[in-house]
Amino acid sequence: MFVLRLLVMACSLIAGLLLHNIWRLFRLDSPWPRLFLLSISWTSGIATATKGVRIRRNVFYAANHHSWVDIPVMSGVTGCTFVANDGIEGWPLIGWLCKINNTIFVSRENKLSVGSQVDDLRDAMTGDQPVTIFPEGTTHDGSGLLPFKPSLFAALVPPPPGMLVQPVFLSYGRHTHRIAWVGEEKVTDNFWRLLSYLKPITATLHFLEPFDPAHYPDRKAISAEVRARIGSAMEGGGQSMPYV
Repeated sequence: MFVLRLLVMACSLIAGLLLHNIWRLFRLDSPWPRLFLLSISWTSGIATATKGVRIRRNVFYAANHHSWVDIPVMSGVTGCTFVANDGIEGWPLIGWLCKINNTIFVSRENKLSVGSQVDDLRDAMTGDQPVTIFPEGTTHDGSGLLPFKPSLFAALVPPPPGMLVQPVFLSYGRHTHRIAWVGEEKVTDNFWRLLSYLKPITATLHFLEPFDPAHYPDRKAISAEVRARIGSAMEGGGQSMPYV
């Protein structure tokens, strides 16, 4: 099963790259990076389900973080781009795939570059592609929430006109332990554990009640509100909050 899934991923990549370049040749908006990422989650044996009402435009998503597979799951459903560690930018193939999906690369080590990173994020937020961040800053076992890093929420102070923040609680149910990429585990080990598993896994994206970040005084208050809403959904078994 592991080898078969790798072959299917390779075929999806080749087809996606070919079609992406054809779309770009005719200067058309290419859907193929998103569809390729969606195919990665399907090929990994992960079906996606959604709860709640997803905001599709003028939205800034913030989600909890389990593993590398959160990226194809989130992007496959929403078409979003991401904020990622700049170390990934140099990875063979993966770094290039991130670039064609308009990933925003940031440095965790260079604290002096935070201002320019926030500017890059603000520029990305005004485009047609939604942005997703994982404010925990790292993956973990999913048993709770890590402290949030509020720095990138500075891009919402003040927010672009009409921009809403929508927290997303991402859950793999009883399979969370299998998905989770914890500590010093190699990504290849996590990859093997997931792709060699034969039973289906469902990733549920709970789109929680959005809010207007303009009503909050600073990045820390926005971060705290996002964390409180995801934490409440987690404690309540993932019930999305109703809203009009």
